[in-house]
Amino acid sequence: MAVTTPFQTLFAVPMHCDGCVKDITSALHKLPGITKVEANVKDQLVSIEGTAAPSAIVEAIQATGKDAILRGSGTSNSAAVSILETYHHRPTDAEVTPADAPGESWVNQRLVRGLVRMVQVSPTETLVDLTVRGVPPGTYHASIREYGNLKDGAASAGPVWLGVQGKEGGAGKPRGVLGTVQVGPNGYGNAFINRPFQVWEVIGHALVVSRQDESDGEPLKNKEDTVVGVIARSAGVWDNDKTVCSCTGKTLWQERKDEVSKGML
Repeated sequence: MAVTTPFQTLFAVPMHCDGCVKDITSALHKLPGITKVEANVKDQLVSIEGTAAPSAIVEAIQATGKDAILRGSGTSNSAAVSILETYHHRPTDAEVTPADAPGESWVNQRLVRGLVRMVQVSPTETLVDLTVRGVPPGTYHASIREYGNLKDGAASAGPVWLGVQGKEGGAGKPRGVLGTVQVGPNGYGNAFINRPFQVWEVIGHALVVSRQDESDGEPLKNKEDTVVGVIARSAGVWDNDKTVCSCTGKTLWQERKDEVSKGML
C-alpha cells in the first residue's frame, strides 16, 4: 500500500550559506511527495514535510555533497528505530573477544547491515522505512518477532509477532509480517511501507530481515543473509536538541563518523 499520509522530519545538515540552502531545497523538492522544506543555516537544521521516506531524504541531501542526521520524526512518542546487525558466526572465525578485554568489545564483532526507521502517522498507521546494505542479492522477508531477546540473534527472537488482534482473532496473517525487500546485485535494498500498528506496540520487539521465508515451518537461523535488531524509541521532531553526547563528549558529527565506520547507513 502506498504511503499517502504526510509527516514531518527534522535533519541536522552542515550548511554555510544561502547557496547550501538552495542546493538542498532544490534536491529535496525533486523527491515525490515533498510538500515543504525549511532550512535554518544558523541552527544547521532542515525541516521537511511530505510522504517521502527518510532514507530517500538522506540520499538526496548526500547527493549535494552534504551529510544528514535524522533528529526526529513525527510527534512525541511516535517514532522508533532499529539497527540491524549480523549474528552469523563462521566456523573459521576467531573466538569472540570478551567484553572486559582492554580496548575491545564483543559488540564490535557484529556488522551493521541495515537500519529501520518507524513513524506513526495515525492511530491505525505506522510507516516503516527499511534499508539494508552489504547483504547477498535476493528477496528478503522482513518481520517483527514475538520477543526482543537477541542472546542468540534471530534464533532467540521467537516466532513472528501476532499482536493483540492476531491473538484474539485466531486466524489471519500475523501483524508482525512487514513484507519483502528486494536486494540488488550491489547488495542494497529498501522498502517504505505502512502497517496497521502503533509504535508503542512494537517497542522492545526484535525485527528480522532474512531470505528465509519460514514457509517450511523451520525456525529462523543466523545465516549470513539474516540481520536483526531490537526496536527502540527515537525522538519526535523537536524532541532532540542534543549536539554533544553526555557519555563520550563527542559532537553528533563525530559520533556520526564513528557509526559510519561501523557500517551505519
